Amino acid sequence: QVRLVESGGGSVQAGGSLRLSCTASGETYSTYCIGWFRQTPGNEREGVAAIHTTARSPTYYTDSVKGRFTVSQDNTQNTVYLHMDSLKPEDSAMYYCAAAATTSTCRSYFTRPSIIDYWGKGTLVTISS
Repeated sequence: QVRLVESGGGSVQAGGSLRLSCTASGETYSTYCIGWFRQTPGNEREGVAAIHTTARSPTYYTDSVKGRFTVSQDNTQNTVYLHMDSLKPEDSAMYYCAAAATTSTCRSYFTRPSIIDYWGKGTLVTISS
């Protein structure tokens, strides 16, 4: 089992920045795609960004965040970060850290929430206009 704990959510004005953190514990933190989904009420979870722990897969970003969000990892701390710049009101959502044990591409997992292995409890991001 892998336990994922998010932090760093909050409220900022449009154009601002936030950094989310996700710390993993439990099972050996080795060959995973780990990253972020987001969800608003009444909508499905959307994969936002993901990174492979061994860098064997290209980093994944959904089109709407490319150039504004950056996912990175610190393997010594078992932590993945999502740095979000130029935030827009439409970025407001509950952000969930997620992990999938895989040697395949992160895109193949972070476009299909039903096949994700592990989820965090979420952290709320609110962007005001």
